[in-house]
Amino acid sequence: MKNLYYIIIFISFVIFSSSCASKSFQRVENGIVLSIKGKDSIPAQKIKIQVVNDKVVHVQATADKDFSQEKSLITVSNLQYTDKFKVSETDKEVVLSTDSLTVTINKSTGEIAFFDKQNKPILLENKGGGKTFTPIEVEGTKGYTLRQIFESQNDEAFYGLGQHQSDEFNYKGKNESLFQYNTKVSVPMIVSTKNYGILWDNYSLSKFGDIRDYGQLSQFKLYDKTGKEGGLTATYANKEKTISRIESAIDYENLSLIKNFPENFDLSDATVVWEGQIESPESGIYRFLLHYAGYTKVFLNNEPVVKERWRAAWNPNDYKFSYNFTAGQKMPIRIEWKPDGNVSYLSLKALSPVDDAEQKKLSLWSEMGNEINYFFIYGKNMDDVISGYRTITGKSQVMPQWAMGFWQSRERYKTQHELLETLAKFREKQIPIDNIVQDWSYWPVDAWGSHDFDKQRFPDPKGMVDSVHAMNAKIMISVWPKFYITTEHYKQFDEHGWMYRQAVKDSIRDWIYPGYIGSFYDAYAEGARKLFWKQLEQKLYPLGFDAWWMDASEPNIQDNTDMNYRKKLCGPTALGPSTKYFNAYALMNAEAIYDGQRGVDPNRRVFLLTRSGFAGLQRYSTAVWSGDIGTRWEDMKAQISAGLNFSLSGIPYWTMDIGGFSVEKRYENGQRIFDKTGIENADLKEWRELNTRWYQFGAFVPLFRAHGQFPFREPFNIAPEDHPAYKSILYYDRLRYRLMPYIYSLAGMTFFNDYTIMRALVMDFTDDANVTNIGDQYMFGTAFMACPVYEYGARTRKVYFPNCAGWYDLYSGTFIDAKQWKTVDAPYERMPIFVRAGSIVPFGPEIEYYNQKLPDEITLYVYDGQNGSFTLYEDEAVNYNYEKGKFSMIPFSFDNSTKTLTIGERKGSYDGMLQNRKFNVIFVQQNSPKPLDFETKGIEVKYTGEKVTIKL
Repeated sequence: MKNLYYIIIFISFVIFSSSCASKSFQRVENGIVLSIKGKDSIPAQKIKIQVVNDKVVHVQATADKDFSQEKSLITVSNLQYTDKFKVSETDKEVVLSTDSLTVTINKSTGEIAFFDKQNKPILLENKGGGKTFTPIEVEGTKGYTLRQIFESQNDEAFYGLGQHQSDEFNYKGKNESLFQYNTKVSVPMIVSTKNYGILWDNYSLSKFGDIRDYGQLSQFKLYDKTGKEGGLTATYANKEKTISRIESAIDYENLSLIKNFPENFDLSDATVVWEGQIESPESGIYRFLLHYAGYTKVFLNNEPVVKERWRAAWNPNDYKFSYNFTAGQKMPIRIEWKPDGNVSYLSLKALSPVDDAEQKKLSLWSEMGNEINYFFIYGKNMDDVISGYRTITGKSQVMPQWAMGFWQSRERYKTQHELLETLAKFREKQIPIDNIVQDWSYWPVDAWGSHDFDKQRFPDPKGMVDSVHAMNAKIMISVWPKFYITTEHYKQFDEHGWMYRQAVKDSIRDWIYPGYIGSFYDAYAEGARKLFWKQLEQKLYPLGFDAWWMDASEPNIQDNTDMNYRKKLCGPTALGPSTKYFNAYALMNAEAIYDGQRGVDPNRRVFLLTRSGFAGLQRYSTAVWSGDIGTRWEDMKAQISAGLNFSLSGIPYWTMDIGGFSVEKRYENGQRIFDKTGIENADLKEWRELNTRWYQFGAFVPLFRAHGQFPFREPFNIAPEDHPAYKSILYYDRLRYRLMPYIYSLAGMTFFNDYTIMRALVMDFTDDANVTNIGDQYMFGTAFMACPVYEYGARTRKVYFPNCAGWYDLYSGTFIDAKQWKTVDAPYERMPIFVRAGSIVPFGPEIEYYNQKLPDEITLYVYDGQNGSFTLYEDEAVNYNYEKGKFSMIPFSFDNSTKTLTIGERKGSYDGMLQNRKFNVIFVQQNSPKPLDFETKGIEVKYTGEKVTIKL
């Protein structure tokens, strides 16, 4: 019996050991870990899958023995994972299942695939796993250059990636470099029409698509204008001389490379032409990247592939185009350039053809990180995907209600008197406004970073702020993370090692006469962030400023440097080399202000506006604007797709400089001619129309804000009161304020429902394939389709009406059938706006600032055609009591079959809440159109908070 006992024990041990040996994964808290042994083409690696919830999965893959323990910068600190999942195993795969997803991991290759519960594939990593780990070491820190490739379905489209300026919308088959720069905001978030997203947790220079660097034109055979091989003929001409030489590359894109221009040649009033012939060594689509300042045109085969584009000489832009070449075929090429300044930039580079199937895959690459680290987010629609993103990175705060009003700014108000005089004029002319901005250079000229005011120009800053408040407005102050070395604040940072010192070592002087030396603080250091806020708290916060403008938060220590020098200038960081932490500075800087203000004034809503951003920015009550864009029609158009993709990246509050920031000289001159003669010249005429169209567009983005260089952007400085420009701007400003109940309800939805205010059509009409590539129309909330006009002189525009129950013209109430293209009227004073059938839109009283009058009477437009709903959200507008449940919601629902509107029971309450109000209900039907008219009397409904049903 004793021997039998030992035999049983031995057999049990063998079975148990065999079972353990066959199990190829390890169950860990909230997930599993799988080891991949590796083959010739597959590196040895460990893969970890953790479950955030049934639709969100965290994937890590490392080539090291253990996973990184470094804290994520983008996830919320208390990100919760769940153990509600099942794991099984086959010979080839480990299978992890949640209520919504099935995730398989190939045990040989590490290839991961995501399926829905009907076993339909959602996303597959590339065959073999698609993972690349290339060792890299920077400043003694080891890591990897990383790449992850996914398969992509043919009918799939990609959006997100932040905000870029090449006027691209659907990124399928395209390339984008992800780094921060003025006008460029990179967010490593991709959203697919297949209703999933990938959030890439990496902070270094990254790329979507082709990972190669763009190559010089010398990759082609180039011939000069006489036909001789070796390069293009470059002709530089100004008033003094003409220089001709042969160039095989056009590469003058940064401060180092512009030294290669002809010596002692003044570009200020010059023209440069490159001409000759180009011959491709292979057939296929070449993708070109034009980096330009000044006026630029590009012709291939005598056809314009780049029509004239312009950017200010100091602030270049990127533009991309493609061309299909046939190997060995010569064709004419011509590049025309007017630099528009003695220091200006231009380059033209290209990527050679790649296989179309490879180009259209989903590929993410990062220069440096510890491991491949991404979140897979699934949803029933794109809003669900963005909700998953905010689960990971943080809720979007409800912005203060005054932030939904109109913001007026200038490149700067030079004196206290200028600012107060401007605001007073708004009030005098009864132009609605809530916020005025004091931009940079209010400090003494040699004391950037002191947070002091120049006493000659701003003798009483506290009195200035108090005067703004007395005129029922708010004021935002510009604060840079930049400090001159002579300031006490610089010294406070520097003594702790919290200043980036390369700019100081190199004695880089800024553009302020006569040029001063300074640098930026290291926002990656926790102590530095606290000190930054402490300095603001001591110097600026007691003055009563309402909001913070975080300029140059890329950080932009010096314009137009090459990438390697940029990294030197903004590092090393407290966390490691800037190569590794290149993109997240604005996020860290926003954290400093948000945590700081909530720490000292916990119930006063924070508002930040920053020029750069990163994943997670929304949790710090921060909005982004699109930087120092140009004042051209093409720049206006590019803002539409830029804002849509930024919103699809998960951050809901976006804005731009209405009218553009950097102004063409012809517009400046046009205004000055008018000031002398009083005659509207051709340039001023175009300037006024450009601003009119831009104001129309700007009234239908999350934040409504005008800013820029001279000519001044105040409505009364754009045109006289009897001019159609002035009338139109005033109309849309007043309409914006009428829509305050609607817009503020959308702001509430961003917090409670993870909603997105500025919505690409593909978000609401994903099943309509026609909207996949429409990046110049969009939904503004649930009801409105905005169709900006971005061509000079256009009085019509082509509009697509997505598939639904139909659309109504906002202004006339006329019904339009869905799923059709239509050329619609676009008169000077109106932007085409359409309302989706089934919409319920609350309009408030006419007001000049957000709290001038409580909306005790709301005009409620109800549009027939399908069932609809809307919830009116209200709270105390300026504090965080909504986080404690102090808010109200009034639900509206429309039953199309019975033509019945239900105003539901009010839920919740808050201090100062309206107990009773009236609704003026106006019913718009296909056979009974009603124009937008606030004098129209509809069905009057008295509402006390109890449910009311109205037969329309």
